[in-house]
Amino acid sequence: MAAPPRVGVGVFVFDSARGGNFLTGKRKGSHGAGTWALPGGHLEHGESFEECGSREIEEETGLTLSRIQYLTTTNSVFEDTGKHYVTVFMIALTYPGADGEPQEARVSYDNL
Repeated sequence: MAAPPRVGVGVFVFDSARGGNFLTGKRKGSHGAGTWALPGGHLEHGESFEECGSREIEEETGLTLSRIQYLTTTNSVFEDTGKHYVTVFMIALTYPGADGEPQEARVSYDNL
């Protein structure tokens, strides 16, 4: 029997100082390792989508977000690996006036 679906939250993090660029990172985990993806992670019990997105961004990059909101949802079944993900995509801006760059070397801003 297949495992139940996992719920992930991915965040398009836009930086107004870079005029339309958003943050991506190279995946280190087993699912999609080595590919480019949005920062994010798994939804924890009792967490809202906004809380999850903000927590994951803080953990992965050290950035503080403002105006995080729902964008869309996908339902993806990966037959080859036996995984099923429901991914909630959020959109956010870095906090106006926040200092610095993302802390991890594995993240970069990509043009839209």
